[in-house]
Amino acid sequence: MLALNKGEILTIHNLRYMYYLNPKIKDLHRIFDQNERKDYLRLDLNENPGGLPQDVIDDVLKDITPQIVAQYPETLHFTEVLAKFLNTDIEHICLVNGSAEGIRYIIQAFTSPGGRIVGVVPSYFMFQVYSEMYGRSFVKVPYDEDLTMDVDKIINEITPDTELLILLNPNNPMGNCYTEDEFRRIYEAARVNEVTLLVDEAYHYFYPKTFIEYALKDKHVFVTRTFSKLFSMAGCRLGYVVGWPEGIKMVQKMCTPHNTNAFAMKFAEKIITTPSILEDLISKFKEGREYLIDNLYKHGYRHKGEAGNFLFIEVKTDAEKIVRRMKEEKGILIKSYPNVGDFGTCLRVSIGEKAYMEKFMNALLDLDR
Repeated sequence: MLALNKGEILTIHNLRYMYYLNPKIKDLHRIFDQNERKDYLRLDLNENPGGLPQDVIDDVLKDITPQIVAQYPETLHFTEVLAKFLNTDIEHICLVNGSAEGIRYIIQAFTSPGGRIVGVVPSYFMFQVYSEMYGRSFVKVPYDEDLTMDVDKIINEITPDTELLILLNPNNPMGNCYTEDEFRRIYEAARVNEVTLLVDEAYHYFYPKTFIEYALKDKHVFVTRTFSKLFSMAGCRLGYVVGWPEGIKMVQKMCTPHNTNAFAMKFAEKIITTPSILEDLISKFKEGREYLIDNLYKHGYRHKGEAGNFLFIEVKTDAEKIVRRMKEEKGILIKSYPNVGDFGTCLRVSIGEKAYMEKFMNALLDLDR
């Protein structure tokens, strides 16, 4: 029998009852912005600064009853409405609490601890956050100095030991898109190497080209979308995953019960069943984008962002100072980004309807001199 002294017994006792904390969470770097933003013109988080028309809000709120507030949300009706909108069936759709939730579940379900995930950088930061959180290996494919992406660089990283490839179309924050030929080449490389493919289309309606047909017809392809951007519902938290039925079942298994907001589904149904609302949102966005781009050219500003609801803008003075002064002096929130190719540190500005773009442009000309 092994004899232990009193000190050794205490040591074993302490080790046995030590509180546990996952080291991957402890060492995970996150930044949470809890600043009050309501009194500013918000052009910093790719939202629609104008939001939905007030009459649309009022019309939907008429249907909000005490029962809707009191009961857990039911998803079947809205999923059927959404399936009809997408020309598919409910077996191909999983509703999620914002597309970020769907992305998280796909990473959890379709990659293993230490598994290899390939994605371009910079892109939506949660891809890397989730990879680190769950102990995956995220392989970065960087943009070229001129802010373009050579698809051969992506294809070269698609290896037999890769488990997941993540694309964004359009990409946030770079704004680039993939042609049908480029995507087909990437898709074929993923299929040959048996790699699950996730295409994030959060900014789809700012650029109509979509690869959703692959997710509807083929296996091991997912598309994630959100109602936060053009649909102007970031405050409601609603998104969805599209994929082959067996893959969708696996994503659904990851979901918490009643994860989809009842109010969000009401607003989303109103938008997708009323074509004039969507047409108006698109029209106002296009007018604002055209105004901003024309004036940037007119005043000699280089910019980048072929799609999406945002632009990179190379300033003439100091981008970080302009961000600070925009907030303090003009009441406008924007962001600065470092190391953006040959732009260096530049501005990233969300695009909204013309009135907001006029306010931003006037402020930029006043501050950047």
